[in-house]
Amino acid sequence: MKIILATLLAALALVAAPEAKANPMKYPATRIDDVKDVLFGVTVRDPYRWLEDQKSPEVQKWMHAEDKLARDYLHGLPGRDAIEARLRQLYYVESVSAPIHRGHRYFYARTHVDKEKASYYWREGEHGAEKVLLDPNTMSADGSTSLGLVRPSWDGKRVAYTLKRNNSDESTLYVMDVQSGKVSERDTIEGAKYAEPSWTPSGDGFYYTWLPEVSGEVSVSDRPGFAEVRFHELGTDPKNDPVVHEKTGDPKLFLGASLSRDGRWLFLYISHGWNSTDVYFRDLHKKTHEWTPFAVGNDAQYEVTAWKGRFYIRTNEGAPRWRMFEADARHPARAAWKEIVPESESAVLDGATLVGEHLALTWMHDASSELEVRGLDGKLLRKVALPGIGSVGQVVGNPDEDQVFYDFQSYTQPHQIWKSSVARGGAELWAEVKVPVDPSPYTVEQVWYPSKDGTRISMFIIRRKDLPRDGSTPFVLYGYGGFDVNMTPEFWSSIYVWLEAGGGWAVANLRGGGEYGEAWHKAGMGAHKQNVFDDFIGAAEYLIASGYTKPEKLAIRGGSNGGLLMGAALTQRPDLFRAVSCAVPLLDMVRYQLFGSGKTWISEYGSASASAAELKTLLAYSPYHHVVPKTRYPAVLMLSADSDDRVDPMHARKMVAELQAAQASELPILLRIEKHAGHGGADMIKQAVEQGADMFAFLMHELGMRPATTAAK
Repeated sequence: MKIILATLLAALALVAAPEAKANPMKYPATRIDDVKDVLFGVTVRDPYRWLEDQKSPEVQKWMHAEDKLARDYLHGLPGRDAIEARLRQLYYVESVSAPIHRGHRYFYARTHVDKEKASYYWREGEHGAEKVLLDPNTMSADGSTSLGLVRPSWDGKRVAYTLKRNNSDESTLYVMDVQSGKVSERDTIEGAKYAEPSWTPSGDGFYYTWLPEVSGEVSVSDRPGFAEVRFHELGTDPKNDPVVHEKTGDPKLFLGASLSRDGRWLFLYISHGWNSTDVYFRDLHKKTHEWTPFAVGNDAQYEVTAWKGRFYIRTNEGAPRWRMFEADARHPARAAWKEIVPESESAVLDGATLVGEHLALTWMHDASSELEVRGLDGKLLRKVALPGIGSVGQVVGNPDEDQVFYDFQSYTQPHQIWKSSVARGGAELWAEVKVPVDPSPYTVEQVWYPSKDGTRISMFIIRRKDLPRDGSTPFVLYGYGGFDVNMTPEFWSSIYVWLEAGGGWAVANLRGGGEYGEAWHKAGMGAHKQNVFDDFIGAAEYLIASGYTKPEKLAIRGGSNGGLLMGAALTQRPDLFRAVSCAVPLLDMVRYQLFGSGKTWISEYGSASASAAELKTLLAYSPYHHVVPKTRYPAVLMLSADSDDRVDPMHARKMVAELQAAQASELPILLRIEKHAGHGGADMIKQAVEQGADMFAFLMHELGMRPATTAAK
């Protein structure tokens, strides 16, 4: 569940952007080494390679000094305390996830106004007394233990769940008896980073993906290639779990398994990054260990659901905007598949859930959601009326039960959970987040603008209804552009901090995402990655040319792959932005694959060690390699995390060192390091409050916004 971190700062007055003045801060001394590599005849310099070793005492000392410098500076900014006070009001909210029905029980997550972390609950029946299942607030004194996934068995008697240290990706899996709350000592499984347990119908065990520890044979970067699919029978030693599919030896591949609701069909997925999927299956009624190929060797992705002897397949095979097929499990050859939902000419088939003997389909039209119910033959029964233009997230239900839940949100509508009958239709509001903001003064518009190559790009603009088009409004431009990730309308309550300060917020639907199908994704990956940066720069130029803002009033924000976007934007067009918030980024694209989960992204980016052509592509935009000495760069706040085991924090360290040495303006280059935090940040609200206050204070200061002391009620 996404915790609604609602943020609002009321009555913030807009003032003229301050002139850049001599910066009194002194950056920590940073050693510059003459390190060079020759790759395919090309010399690549790397003066800050020593900063890659986080365990080094020298690097630890440098990190401490940089973090202290950043925090001292940020905490001294005008209005920061007022921002933090308001964020506390807005971040601590009551919210609940859509419930999962298993057996006679319902399971769901909930956040509280007086707790730091979301807890998991269960009820006996939909209206039974609420009981605590898992409360990470009590699991560690310092809050460093985080709750990962929670998967109840089909009978609702047990749950498999994972715990993580510092909200990192690494996790350990446990099994709990729901009624007693007792955790089984025999069913603890290490190496559960990719586990995704799939229960048997009887609840006596589950299939899962196991990942070995780093050892002499298994390096960090090669580790995903050693993943195995295993079966765990409850009460047995996990070390002896039988291997259902052996390791692939290729760290670019993901392994996963899913068991059908009736326990008969076991599906194996071998994903080639985010581009294509090979699917195999076994009929467990037959005593065979052989895998039957179902969809193998195609440049396409597949999702398969088995129900009553039929396979229902959502795929982008031959259809970049996706479509659906039905297949008889007894005759699964591709030639026998029957198309039941054709590709749309204007919308992307974003998801398909088999619930109540029907198909609940979510479509994405111009980056916003539509929901409909169809029969298992694909025939449209009805479109579901949504509260407005926004996003449907999860559709939750069981294939043999009529009850269904779905969530909805938009830029101006906080998160809601709706309950409906698949057969009869209708909807009732089951739960909603109460956020103390007033969205009525604001409007959301969707605009289109041309990218560098003429491609039309869509963008959402959230602003006051009376916003002047004279270039005076401070704007934040947000983007991601990668891995088929969609930027659809969500209630980011933090943007109300900006809106009520008199600013505007823009979200661009860049190539590399999936808003317009797989062709849109592929147009922003690999050799075409520069399209993403051109799309983002085009968004900034549109906002300026249309009178929404101007360069000295424009900030940009992004994280992870979006952090790469921030790095590319600030190095390619430093004149276009005043301030940058860059979080947990990839920035050294020559060496990214050697760290963290880097090799799993080679299908998205390519690899500098693979060929001269791929090296050329990556070097052409790699932000770390495009920092130019004596250049006037925007103010930069780099947000890093000490326990990020997905995107190695070395990217942030090396980039900050390079920028600090090159900066010709008086604008600051800061590195803030979040403690007890992984790639997704920290999961304690107080840490989110502190980081949010620092970030907004930084951006507002740079763009000339002054917070008032009055908070909205």
